[in-house]
Amino acid sequence: MLAYQQKIQFSSYSGLYDLIVPKDNLLRKINDLIDFSFIYDELLEKYCHNNGRTAESPIRMFKYLLLKTIYCISDVDVVERSRYDMSFKYFLEMAPEDDVINPSSLTKFRKLRLKDTDLLNLLINKTVCLAIEKDIIKSKSIIVDATHSLSRSNPHSALDVLRERSKLLRKAVYAIDGGMKGRMPEKNESGDLGKEIAYCRELQERIESDRALGETPAVKEKLNLLKETVEDTREHYTLSRDMDAKTGHKSADSKFFGYKIHLAMTEERIITAAVVTSGEKADGPELPELLGISRQNGVEIDTVIGDAAYSGKENLKLGSDRGIRIVARLTPSITQGTRKDEKMFDYNKDAGMFVCPAGHQEGPPGKERQGEKPSGHLLL
Repeated sequence: MLAYQQKIQFSSYSGLYDLIVPKDNLLRKINDLIDFSFIYDELLEKYCHNNGRTAESPIRMFKYLLLKTIYCISDVDVVERSRYDMSFKYFLEMAPEDDVINPSSLTKFRKLRLKDTDLLNLLINKTVCLAIEKDIIKSKSIIVDATHSLSRSNPHSALDVLRERSKLLRKAVYAIDGGMKGRMPEKNESGDLGKEIAYCRELQERIESDRALGETPAVKEKLNLLKETVEDTREHYTLSRDMDAKTGHKSADSKFFGYKIHLAMTEERIITAAVVTSGEKADGPELPELLGISRQNGVEIDTVIGDAAYSGKENLKLGSDRGIRIVARLTPSITQGTRKDEKMFDYNKDAGMFVCPAGHQEGPPGKERQGEKPSGHLLL
């Protein structure tokens, strides 16, 4: 069964918050500014309504995850810190003497309750609504662009995370005991994820064998984060190829396997829309959806600012029909005008090539002769 968010219970210790948590504290500001009740509404169907014991409020559990993200700590450490950090307890709307949850409950919440929930667009919508309500968004221009995201099935992405967190752990250890350098296990220099996981586990065991070192707060925090990362990687990493991810190009000579996150944001740097596609997709065709989501979120738009990828004919027509100025660099798709079935091709400005529906890339006509892309800017 599910209860609504618990509020701070009045007790003889409630006054401690006013004494200990400053008015300008980040967590106090977030709590005072944002109504998190939308989390309850969004996750309501993830819980049984007539059976079982009362569950922890999804709002409080979500706040635990926010703390975990803001301070980059593990499930174990965010719960432990919430036991004694009064700003954490205030943010979680607990009475000072209230006990915390079991870390396993938080792990279960983030792995099961949030599954299949479109948190990205949900949080963007709430952020934009809040920014409009507080009169933060004043401009009517949006800036559009895309960023690359590696697929989880790409071993290099998992390796990079594990190596970075093991590096942070070693650095914390050496700051306390430089003599540990000679007692650490040999690093994994291969691209084998299984060997990297084995190295991380051996590193954990070596550090935990020195109880005094392993219990030092600076080391323990990094140790717990690495342990959690290893466990998550072991549970979710798949050796099979990600069927939704595709190979895209960061440049003509640089490839990546994964996805693209297409973003729109205001001049005040408030993200108004996000669309995720496979890696081979061009940026330009996502402009209509970015515009649509931004407008649904309440943003007024009279100008779109982007790079060459967004000055395709379809986007220019869209802007003209809706009275929106498109400010973008000219692309070969505008100037060449000789390609057959040109509507079947999109322009990938990162690689400087056209992309066919199958994802194959080809340079623009005349590029070998000209040696450069067309120059100039377009303002409608």
